[in-house]
Parts: sequence; C-alpha cells; structure tokens
Amino acid sequence: MCGIAGICNLREGIPPDPYVIGSMISRISHRGPDEAGVYVDDHAGLGHSRLSIIDLAGGTQPIHNEDESLWIIYNGETFNYPELRRELERSGHEFYTDSDTEVVLHLYEEKGARCLDDMNGQFALAIWDSRRKELFVARDRMGIRPLHYTFHDNALIFASEIKAIFSVPGVRREIDPVALNEVFTYWTTLPGRTMFEDIRELPPGHYLVVSEGRIRVKRYWDVPFAAPETQASSSAAEVSERIRSLLQDATRIRLRADVPVGTYLSGGLDSSGVTAIVARDFKPEVQTFGIRFADSDFDEGKHQRCMVSSLKTRHHELLATSEMIGNAFPETVWHTEKVLLRTAPVPLLLLSSLVRRNGLKVVLTGEGADEVFGGYNIFRETKVRRFWAEQPGSAWRGALVARLYPYVLNDPRLLRSLQTFFARGMEDTANPLYSHLVRWNGTSRITTFLSQRNNTDLGSSLARVRAMLPEGFDRWDYLCKAQYIEMMIFLGSYLLSSQGDRVAMANSVEIRLPYLDYRLIEYAATVPAKMKIRGLNEKYILKRSFRGMLPPEITGRRKHPYRAPIASCLLRGGSAGIADDMLSVPALHKTGMFDASKVTRLVNKLKSVENPSEFDSMALVGILSAQLLHQCFVEHFAIRKPALRNSELVVDRRSRGVGDQTAKWSVRD
Repeated sequence: MCGIAGICNLREGIPPDPYVIGSMISRISHRGPDEAGVYVDDHAGLGHSRLSIIDLAGGTQPIHNEDESLWIIYNGETFNYPELRRELERSGHEFYTDSDTEVVLHLYEEKGARCLDDMNGQFALAIWDSRRKELFVARDRMGIRPLHYTFHDNALIFASEIKAIFSVPGVRREIDPVALNEVFTYWTTLPGRTMFEDIRELPPGHYLVVSEGRIRVKRYWDVPFAAPETQASSSAAEVSERIRSLLQDATRIRLRADVPVGTYLSGGLDSSGVTAIVARDFKPEVQTFGIRFADSDFDEGKHQRCMVSSLKTRHHELLATSEMIGNAFPETVWHTEKVLLRTAPVPLLLLSSLVRRNGLKVVLTGEGADEVFGGYNIFRETKVRRFWAEQPGSAWRGALVARLYPYVLNDPRLLRSLQTFFARGMEDTANPLYSHLVRWNGTSRITTFLSQRNNTDLGSSLARVRAMLPEGFDRWDYLCKAQYIEMMIFLGSYLLSSQGDRVAMANSVEIRLPYLDYRLIEYAATVPAKMKIRGLNEKYILKRSFRGMLPPEITGRRKHPYRAPIASCLLRGGSAGIADDMLSVPALHKTGMFDASKVTRLVNKLKSVENPSEFDSMALVGILSAQLLHQCFVEHFAIRKPALRNSELVVDRRSRGVGDQTAKWSVRD
C-alpha cells in the first residue's frame, strides 16, 4: 500500500514544481516508508510514497508503459493481476516489472476507463497521458482506499490524504460548517464532502478525467441491489455454498504478496471466518492480532482464545487501557482527518502498531460483512419498526425490543424509553430514508452544541441524501434499502476510512477485506432479506456458510458491536489534560465552532456521572475531535520542502527544467 499525490494544470502555465510534489509525499510517507518517486513535465506532476508488498525490487513508481507516454502512480492492490497480465501479454504488451501496478497501466492502455471493470482490488490511482495531456484518476468500487482533490491556482491537486494537499502553498485550510453538521447527524460527511472547505473526496466507484481544461467525474459501479421479484430463488443450502466458495476465493487472492500476511481476529463471526479460511486452506501458522480491553464491558478475549485454540494460530494481543486510548486520541484525529463520534478508531491504530512491530505489513480483516449480509442492529430495528407499523396494537412490541437488546429486561424504564424512541416516525414506511431517519434525528441533537453560525438546516441535508439514491431504489425491499444507505454513507466515509485505511496506514500496514470482493457483494445483493435476517437472527446465511468451520460458540453468539470506552479515556487520568486544554472556554472561543457555555456544562456533567449516556459521550468525542482537527490543520499546520538525497527516483521532463534525470529525495516525516 502506498500514498499518491499530484498536480495537473488545467491550462497552460507554470510547470508543477518537483519540490512541491516531494513536499506532498513527505507528509504521507507513513503510507509508504520504503521508497518514493516523482515524475514532472510541463503540465503535470506525480508523486508516490511506496510500501513495497508485490515485486519488492522492481516496483518503484511512477511506472511507465513501453514508450513512456503513460505514467501511473498507484495506491492499492489488484488481486487478479496475474490473470490480467497473461491476457495482456497475449495481446502483445511488454512488461519491465513484476508489479500489479504495471498490469493496471497496460490494462488502461488497452481499454481506457473500462479497465476498472476488470480490476478486482482496492485502489486509488492516477494515470497521466503525456501525449494527450489527459489525467485519469480513479477509486475502487467500495472506497477502501482514499483519494482527495481540490482546485487551486488553475490546477487540480490530488492526494491520498488531505495533509498532502495542504502541503501545497496557498491552499486554504478551513473547517467546513456543513461538514460539521453532517458528522453530527450521519457520523460522517456525505459522499464527496470532507471536513474542509473546497477539499473534495472522489466517491467510491467513480473516476475523474482532466482533459483540455475540463473536469469530468463519472460513476462506473454501484451496488446492484434488485427488486424482490428478481432476487435469487436458490435454496438456503445452495446460497450458503455459493457464499462460502466466493469468500474462499476472495481470501485466496488477497493472500497474494511477496511479504507475510496476517489476519485481525476479534473473536466475532466475520474475522473468525476469514481467519479460519486462511488457517485451514492456505497458511496453517498464520499470525493473528486481536484487541483486548481492560474494561470487561468491551472485551472479547474469551472468544479470541476460543478461535486461537481451534485454529492454532500464532496470536498477538493488544491490551488497550483507557490511558492508552486517551493519549493516542490526538494522533488518531491527525491521521483520520475527520471529526469522530467514537473512540473506536484509536485501539485499531494501536493494533496496527503491534502488527508492524511483529514484522508484518499486510493483514486480512472482517470489515464489510455486516453491511453485505445484514449484521447491524439498525437492520433488525427496521424490521421490528415495520412490524409495529403493520401491527400497531401488537403485544409483542416490548418483547421484540428485548430480543434486540436483552439488557433492557433489567431496566423497565430503559425498555419504555427504547420503545418510545423506535416508535418515532414508524408509520412513515414509504419514506426512502425510513431505516436510518430515527437514528439520524437522535444523533443530530449534537448540533445544538454548535455555535449559531455553524448550525445548518437538517432538511436540506436530508434532501441531498435522497438525491443520491439510485433509480429503482423505491422498488427494493426494506433490507436492500437500509444496506445501500449504510454502504453509501457509513461504510465508505467512516468505517473504511477512520476505522480502516487511515489507522492502519498510520503504521504502514495494509488491510485487505475479503468480504468486500465485488463478486461477493454482487451475489449477496441478489440474496433475499429472509436469508440474511431470519426472524431477528442477523447474518443467518453467512453463519450457515461457516457451519463445520467455526466453533458453535462463535456462530451461535450474539453480535458484539466493536466499541471502546469514552469518558474514562478522555476525561480521567493523565490524558485528561488534553480535553481540559482543548475544551477550555478560551480554546472554544478561538475556533468559534461551538457554544462554549453548553460545552462547559457537558464536560462538568460527564466528570460527575459514573455511567454517561451514549448521546453525551458521542457529543464529547465529536467536540473534542473537532477542536483537535482545527488545531492540527488550521492553526498549526506547517509546510515543509524535502531535501535531496541518494535513495529515490525523480524523472524531470520539464522543457525549462534539466531534462531526464535520476535524483534523490528525502520524504520522511
């Protein structure tokens, strides 16, 4: 995995400065500490910081085609590259490396933008056609790898991370108040938006073309959910066998690497299933990595030990204490570049550090299974609320809530509260946002902490979400609709970013996600809702696919949402000073984002109660991370230029430059 960055002039002007490109990639050298490279000509500049995984000796980027008219920088992996290479060689293409990156370049040379249809992988890439003066930028189907861009001084500037874009002199750095409102409603920004004004994110499944001074952004793939009458009619046995076969092959090709590959093992169904396939079918002594928590409410150590005992893996544990989480929270905000509502990304950042210390660069993870197979509580809640709407007088209402959340049986007041919460808007089943609206309305109360100038209208925000829904959405069943919204907003913009790529690449670790193989997604999109959620049993068909492979303690356990403690991490112990400083009245007045009196009352309340509410905890994390984001990127961000040294490649094709050359750069943080 790597980091990419570049500048493309939209019209004739000053050629990109190779030192600026070097400064951009130096800011993201954590994504690729092994080597770096730069290409510049009169119109475009490309930079690459490499984490070498495939073709360790020969895969230095930028990579070119036979006549050096095309140049590529690539962040990611195309897992079916050996098969694609054989086809390209039969068509007459010649290769000078063994990398998947060169395969992608020749595939583009052969098919143009249609090359993306053939690629099974996770990637963000940029290809410069020096003859046609055309830039092609693309992102993988699900958005596993990031790609951001902006326009400045008659140029398109793009990079894997926003901090690289901010390394270009003159680029404005301001928090976007609309983005704040979106995070405080949806947990993340809506597709295309970032936390910063004028900085865009290329949405998943899209590509961008710069040609003759014009910009074109186009979708090339979307999750192909279908109306109920066109869904699969196969038996549960046939469906589960097909899922198991697809997942096995998705795992097999994600083990392709010239370095060792491990797995994350949480003890849940999803990571356990992937690890079992790896250990039993491909790598018996695979190294596994799991997070333990000192707080027993969050710990899954028992189930991790069950899987390690069953598979005999070489397991490594990280014990995440509240002190560790609090201390690492500012670093996590720096890497995620987003306002957060949970501390959950922090232990994952610490876990990737453990992976790296044990000599690994690549791990397989279980992310994506909940979205693809209906694993989240929000899906089951939607089913329950629709039943309530159809049977308003049913005596089962309280019992169904207790089925979803058994702990409420010990607290009648909480049971009544949840019943009231889920009943809000339950009759409006025709609303396309029905599945998520009750949650979003609840979360959006956090916007009351915003200063008046930063608070925007929720109605216009919801209108933007409706405008993003695809044609035919209204004909889908309740679960397909909920899954699509979850994938479009939460998965791509938060889970794969703040709990995925960013916290792993902070320690130069590449994560690979078998459940997000597009073949598995496309097949699962045809599976009826009754096979994904049977009664209120989530991911039924996936559990069935793992029969005989996983212990009953794993397939039969209730889903345990991954969470991390909040108030104890941020307001107590040695890390409390961070919150005290960032949430002080002077600091709040300095940024101007929040109502200081309301925030002060919230902090005092959280310091005095033993078990804070979920809403108060989320508000604390959101406000603190926003203050930290402002400090890191608006107040104290510094631009650096790299120094030359003997280790990296620069190709300089500027007519007013020095011609072709091999030079060396220092791109380390």
